[in-house]
Amino acid sequence: MRLIGLSGSPVGSKTRTAMDEAIKKVNEKYPEIETDIVDLAEYDMQFSDGRHYLDYEGDTGYVTQQLMEADAIIIGMPIFQASIPGALKNVFDLLPVDAFRDKTVSMLVTAGSPKHYLVADLQLKPILSYMKAQIVQTYVFIEEKDFHQKEIINTDVLDRLDRLAEDTVVLSQTFEQIRDNQYDF
Repeated sequence: MRLIGLSGSPVGSKTRTAMDEAIKKVNEKYPEIETDIVDLAEYDMQFSDGRHYLDYEGDTGYVTQQLMEADAIIIGMPIFQASIPGALKNVFDLLPVDAFRDKTVSMLVTAGSPKHYLVADLQLKPILSYMKAQIVQTYVFIEEKDFHQKEIINTDVLDRLDRLAEDTVVLSQTFEQIRDNQYDF
């Protein structure tokens, strides 16, 4: 199994800090799983212009291929102006409509205040559903107050990231097992 952590913002550090922690938890519990982090801050992404994802070169081609080849994805995103970041939406626009078919996708969200708690439910989940993802229904919402000096200090958040890692892997493995056995009557 290959799991990608997508840190969905070209700026800031909180989402990447949370993604590092989530991937660390996957690696601790499931060392046999291949993991990697794709942090949009590290790539020069082109804007989607309607081409097939394989027609993009450079960083854009690399990022889209990593997502297409993954079995599971943890998407991390900050909330900007009560919405998902444009850079993350661009990644979705670069991919085909069924890009997440047979992939388990989970979410972690960073925000400055609890007022933005429902952004993932109202904006991200519909996109993921449209792209055919098997969505882990519970996500981890992390506020500004949960961080100190680029570390998560809230033990409840750390516990929820641990559970998110487990739910992502278990759901992905379960769906894979179901697909493998669907014709074994």
